[in-house]
Amino acid sequence: MDTMHDDADAAIPEARRRPHLKLMIVPLLVLILLVNLSASLYQLPLNRVIERRLCREYYGTHDPSVIDGDGDVDEKLCKIDAVQQSLAWFIGIMETLWIVGDFVMTIPLGFVAEKYGRRTVLWINIIPRLFLVSWAVVVGYFEKSLPLKAIIAGPSLSILGGNCVLNSIVYALAASLTDDNVVRATYFSWTNAVSYVVTFVGPGLAGATMTFNLFLPLLISICLLLLAIPTISLLADPTHEPPTSEDEQRRPLISSPVLKAQDTRTSVLKPIIERFRTLHSIVRSHPRNLSLLLVSFFLTALASSDTTLLAQYISKSYHWEFASAGYLLSGKAIVNFTLLTFVIPGILRSRGSQGPNQSPSLSDRDNVRYSRICLVVSVLGALAISVATTAWLLFPSLLLYSLGSALPVFTLGLLKSPSISPKDTDRPPNSADPETHIFSIVMMVKILGSLVGAPLMAALWVRGISTGALGVPYLVSAALYVTAIVVFAGIRVR
Repeated sequence: MDTMHDDADAAIPEARRRPHLKLMIVPLLVLILLVNLSASLYQLPLNRVIERRLCREYYGTHDPSVIDGDGDVDEKLCKIDAVQQSLAWFIGIMETLWIVGDFVMTIPLGFVAEKYGRRTVLWINIIPRLFLVSWAVVVGYFEKSLPLKAIIAGPSLSILGGNCVLNSIVYALAASLTDDNVVRATYFSWTNAVSYVVTFVGPGLAGATMTFNLFLPLLISICLLLLAIPTISLLADPTHEPPTSEDEQRRPLISSPVLKAQDTRTSVLKPIIERFRTLHSIVRSHPRNLSLLLVSFFLTALASSDTTLLAQYISKSYHWEFASAGYLLSGKAIVNFTLLTFVIPGILRSRGSQGPNQSPSLSDRDNVRYSRICLVVSVLGALAISVATTAWLLFPSLLLYSLGSALPVFTLGLLKSPSISPKDTDRPPNSADPETHIFSIVMMVKILGSLVGAPLMAALWVRGISTGALGVPYLVSAALYVTAIVVFAGIRVR
């Protein structure tokens, strides 16, 4: 009787804890919404700010008669090859610089998280974003005082953190809210859905506000980032809670207790080297499936780098204004939102139901099957975009391509699968439980793929403009997705 009474008492806190955990996802989703919407509002006006300056410089030398009394040039006249190639290089360089700083500082910022907490790192993460957007406004507005090349300094503060640091914390927090595979996959679906809500609202909102004032979407972007600052304070910060011995072993890489940043007696390089050794040992301690999955993450991140070119691709191919391209991109995002908000969670619930007395779990075979379907759809979508000769053909191609956006839901769902996680007998002695570290490793692999993809896609786009084959980047993306399918075929699950 006493045992039954103790079990009942133990169950009460757990039951009370579940609603609280579900509420904890809300500020996380709000933060994703604010930060991603800010970034989405930045992209289109940035393209136009750079294009306008390049266009004026070009026609100022070659045909000053097309420049009106206010110093402006009709945007449709700016779609010539010389201007678009320069625009591609500017965007490519800025994207690469942003990713480089982010990637290099991911592990050092982990020590900052250990000493000062995750919220501090997230607050620091807002600083380079504010500078990036604000600097675009400054260079665009004071065009007579600042040369266009000064805009390249915008991403310089990414050494304070970018998408890799942000996503590592976001996915680790989302994963830590539940031990149930279906609920975890649903949380991942929600985080992806919020991101695609942004891609739905962002380009359309940017396009609409640009018609009133070119700098209006950038000013809105700054306001959203300022709102993100108090939102971060609502997040629970486990690094400021007194850890138990078990918690010490389960913290994610971004705030790993394995190497204490507070220990000032060690050199700066030594803990960083030890952290890389920890990463290496974690990967080695896992089955071959993890290595294959990480390779597929790299390839898909590399292939998806083509999405940064969509606005330029639409504008150049069909001589559209960037504002009009934003509306088309918003239409694409409707499919993403519907898929990740309603369709995927419905599939997860239907496939994950195991009975009233059994905790629901998503089959690893289902995750693998749906991942392969998403990859095949991505191949077909990229190929369709590459050969779309008119906007009417491009729109259904974009919709087809967007159907592959659910891929991270299923691939991230595999990370805690028994087929991916090592057996207890396979782990090195006295090693920390690497389960939650994997999400940080995945984010680093994905950002590495983006780091390679940004200059690659820019170079392919410039080459495509010079040869007239504008669809070259998307043909290469399709080939990369095919390679990912081949790699993914090697993953074996029980």
